[in-house]
Amino acid sequence: MKTFHYRGYDAAGQPKKGLIEADSIKAVRETLAESGILAEKISASSRAPAFAVGARATVYRELAALLHAGLPLVAALDVLIDSPELSDTRILIASVRDKIKEGTSLAVAIRSAAKQVSEFEEAILETAQQSATMGPMLDRLADFLEEQQALRERLHSALIYPSVVFGVGVCVAAAMLGVLLPRTQAFLADSGAQLPWVTRAVLWVGGAAVSWGLIVFLLLAGAAVAFWVRMMRDEPLRERWDQFLFSLPGVGNGYRLLVGLRFSRTLAVLLRAGVPVIDGLRLAGRATGSILVRNLTAKEVESVRHGDRLSTAVARIPPLASSLPGWLRIGEESGGIVDMLERFGRRYHARWEQFVARGLSLLEPVLIVAIGGFVLVVTLAVLLPILTMTSTVSL
Repeated sequence: MKTFHYRGYDAAGQPKKGLIEADSIKAVRETLAESGILAEKISASSRAPAFAVGARATVYRELAALLHAGLPLVAALDVLIDSPELSDTRILIASVRDKIKEGTSLAVAIRSAAKQVSEFEEAILETAQQSATMGPMLDRLADFLEEQQALRERLHSALIYPSVVFGVGVCVAAAMLGVLLPRTQAFLADSGAQLPWVTRAVLWVGGAAVSWGLIVFLLLAGAAVAFWVRMMRDEPLRERWDQFLFSLPGVGNGYRLLVGLRFSRTLAVLLRAGVPVIDGLRLAGRATGSILVRNLTAKEVESVRHGDRLSTAVARIPPLASSLPGWLRIGEESGGIVDMLERFGRRYHARWEQFVARGLSLLEPVLIVAIGGFVLVVTLAVLLPILTMTSTVSL
């Protein structure tokens, strides 16, 4: 049997929608007709439109709690389908349940129903099911996804204020260059006063912005889009760009912190879930979001496969070679690699928070000073001719 999503009306004309299990669409219509519902639209719940990180974390958390309570996997999914908190993902969960009834594993069912599920996430689910530790591993996976989501939201929130300040600056610039200065220029032209060099310079910049600003913006935007499309298709170009980001002063240090944080936490979760070191190293490299680290990690997987220590392999990956190999070496000698990776992740998380806070503390005043300087220059360009004309008239 499959799960279908229906929408229709009851005998009183009230709209109805929901999920129903049946062998075919014809059987769905017959079942709904027997219950007094006229079906308007029936569709198989094979694919949900989206399965965001936060939704996946909630599903894993709730599923772990139900499994801890002793429910079988299919029965636990039935409970989740009826949960009001998960109404947006109900169709997806139903599709996962149907695939599991057909004999598919949870990892494959979720990956086939939603492409947003990452490769390392699927590996944890497979390992948890094979080792009969589904409940604890789902809890740990939910913790990991929530931490990643919090990190992403922290970065987005950190950029809100600078974006607002920059937007206000652009609006002020457009108002002064497009409205205030032209009117001032017309007034001064009627009076015959000579324009100071500051006013002439600002007027030239404003005229150039009005005449060529949109064209220049479109050209730059087109060039950026073309570069991005080419980079997505050209892996060597993406790797060179990634290497360039690591070499930038300031930005490169923050990028290394973020990559090290993602690598250590992903590898810790995978190893604790029972994933082999070789597979964990490969998946952790992919989870960093850096194509350079991903490619270098893929090369080092073979060295670990042939007997190299994990710390030695990581030491040959430049973005991770600053301090992580030392922590891994201690973990290898003490037999606690996972604990050392988690400690390293906490340390790098604190350093990342400091980097973001420090960057914002510098970015905000720089933007304010830049906007204030621009307003000051435009104000001088308006006031200087008026003051000069006033002093000439008074003499």
